[in-house]
Amino acid sequence: MTIPATVPPLESLGGSPGSAPPPLPLPEDLELLLLIRHFERALLRLFEAGEVSGTTHTCLGQEYIPVALRTLLRADDRIFSNHRGHGHFLARHADPHGLLAEIMGREGALCGGVGGSQHIYHQGFMSTGVQGESLPVAVGVALALAESGAGGLACAYIGDGTWGEGAVYEALNMAALWRVPLLVVVEHNEIAQSTPTRVQMAGSIAGRAAAFGIRHEHLATTDLTEIRSRLAPLTEAVRAGEGPLIAEFATHRVGPHSKGDDTRTQQELRHARDHDWYARLAAAYPGPFAVADTAQRDRMAAIVAEVSARPAVRS
Repeated sequence: MTIPATVPPLESLGGSPGSAPPPLPLPEDLELLLLIRHFERALLRLFEAGEVSGTTHTCLGQEYIPVALRTLLRADDRIFSNHRGHGHFLARHADPHGLLAEIMGREGALCGGVGGSQHIYHQGFMSTGVQGESLPVAVGVALALAESGAGGLACAYIGDGTWGEGAVYEALNMAALWRVPLLVVVEHNEIAQSTPTRVQMAGSIAGRAAAFGIRHEHLATTDLTEIRSRLAPLTEAVRAGEGPLIAEFATHRVGPHSKGDDTRTQQELRHARDHDWYARLAAAYPGPFAVADTAQRDRMAAIVAEVSARPAVRS
């Protein structure tokens, strides 16, 4: 199959691994980044050991996105996540014990152990494994927030693969018409499950946003400070009634689609690893990074041990 010349090559989407590394994040940001990284790694080990049923989709490589947005979102905002949402949750709620208990079906589970990895409903946070389902719901919630006059917004995380769902376009049409306070965060990791985006998406997300007259911002950096400085005025404009915003992150999924189903070539996997914030920060700041990394690795090991010792929830 011939790929159209208008489709950007893989290397153009995420910047150069040879460029300067991002600055070392603030301690609280670095701790959260590393907590999410080790939470996801622990989940993969638990699945491999047969300690968890069902499936899971980790956000390895993409952790910095919800961490960056953490300071831009308010307590009265509503968060809509997807199947790859553990990092979204942990950046919103500091409850790794409850999330792990939910996934493992142990006492203290966020949703009584019935939601598992993909379907969480907890204190203004909702995730779903159904592609595109959250965006129409987010538009309705954003409309209610606008009518309340309190300045809250709805933030919906979707991936590049979700742009193949018709519900996305119906939702964006209404969001633009009603000028609702909606922030759509696109985690463009270049692959939709097992299909490279460059061979299944015509045009661009920016072009699709333009078709609805929706503001679009493209971010190809892992620098939390830069992300926040660029998005802060735009999110405030969303709150002020100036209409929705699509923030598209050129990011890289380091892990498999779910547990072990990675169909990418070695070149594509190497490309993702070369852009991983974790490896780049570890190489650039070995001393402080190692200290923080060890602390969060040990913390996650203790969380796994404590939650694993809990009784199973009763059905």
